Amino acid sequence: MKTLKRFKPGVDKNWLNLMAGLMWSGVGIMLAQFATRWLTDVSNGWRFLLILGGLLLAFCIYRFGFSKFARNNINRIRDYQEKRICVFAFQAWTSYPLVAVMIAMGIFLRLYSPFPKWMLAILYLGIGGSLFMASFQYYLRLFPGKPRAAQPSSGPSRDQSQK
Repeated sequence: MKTLKRFKPGVDKNWLNLMAGLMWSGVGIMLAQFATRWLTDVSNGWRFLLILGGLLLAFCIYRFGFSKFARNNINRIRDYQEKRICVFAFQAWTSYPLVAVMIAMGIFLRLYSPFPKWMLAILYLGIGGSLFMASFQYYLRLFPGKPRAAQPSSGPSRDQSQK
């Protein structure tokens, strides 16, 4: 077992946060680029409405989904006790099957969807935009003294309990 640990690609916690942020930003930008290309043939009025719909969806997905997911990842990375952590631990191991399913669904939708691409653009903008927004939670962890994502508190804050 000691021999195998020697080959473990271990990195510092900051590298995990950076890698996660870059991955989430990169995928978000890629999805937004797909959507942007699909909207080039749509008239300006409709394009504006579709982009607005995608941005509203992005905010909702960020607020009720990916922000919590990112916060959980950040807290999990923070709680690692080891000095060097496996490079693939920027996501929980249980998340990798979900990522694989999402990739497969994205490929399927792009290639075989019965929906026109301009309709898919709303979904791609929503998911891409929310991933991009959530990536900044990881970047904030890289700078000491800046506000950081923390576990949601379960009780009153210290200020409230002293009153």
